[in-house]
Amino acid sequence: MPAEAIAQTSLPFPLFRRGKVRDVYDLGNTLLMVATDRISAFDVVLSPGIPDKGACLTQMSNFWFDHLSDVIPNHLAITDIRAYPKELQPHAKLLRGRSVIVEKLKPLPVECIARGYLSGSGWKEYKKSGTVCGIPLPKDLVESQKLPQTLFTPSTKAETGHDENITFDQCASIVGRKRAEFLRDVTIRLYEKAAKFALARGIIIADTKFEFGERADGTIVLMDEILTPDSSRFWPLAQYAAGKGQPSFDKQYLRDWLETQPWDKTPPGPPLSAEVVAGTQKRYFEAYERLTGKPFAI
Repeated sequence: MPAEAIAQTSLPFPLFRRGKVRDVYDLGNTLLMVATDRISAFDVVLSPGIPDKGACLTQMSNFWFDHLSDVIPNHLAITDIRAYPKELQPHAKLLRGRSVIVEKLKPLPVECIARGYLSGSGWKEYKKSGTVCGIPLPKDLVESQKLPQTLFTPSTKAETGHDENITFDQCASIVGRKRAEFLRDVTIRLYEKAAKFALARGIIIADTKFEFGERADGTIVLMDEILTPDSSRFWPLAQYAAGKGQPSFDKQYLRDWLETQPWDKTPPGPPLSAEVVAGTQKRYFEAYERLTGKPFAI
């Protein structure tokens, strides 16, 4: 395991996009997506990173893309570094385990969130208005309670700052009603299949986020990362108890620590302690190992 996290990559290819976590390079007809070890919370990239986090996220996403491939096509083109083009081979040490080559797609401008439990921003809204993203819910639900049915709660995609929750009708006005209905239905199918699988392995997926892109022929394809600790709430089933916040395998541990710091949630964030780095890494790796049934390795 490397002593330091990989915070940023610098490869001799055109940089297509640098996100909070991923560096994406333009290979012409495809993209090279590299997951660094950067970690963000409250929309701020923090330091130091979490060693091998990028590889863990990449391999967990690949596992889920394979498991859910019967629901919808995905953007993966090549995942085995031995099959990468020859111009990438000199960079194999950096890319191994943390990169994939993917299709070029036109990203749809909404994020598709599935909620199976009442938590996070949904719980905050419910306490105020009895709704989640404008959807009325039964009275007297408690924090972390399983919802009567899976909710589709889209949000905007913000390049900077916070994504904003929107209603289904607002989503339809952005992408068109027929497409919004498709996104709603496939998001719920993906979530429910994954949640059933995870539950059998001792993990509750409380909620998760999916992103989709469109091929030139109009086919909608699942893209980016899926069902990782960065895009989901993972709770240990054995410790689950409705009526309070839950222990987690995701970034909630980090967020909870940040809430104890004298910080106004604007950059730069407070430096992460060695204990927080190690604790975050441990949770990511344990989630991977529980879900896949094999030890994490690059």
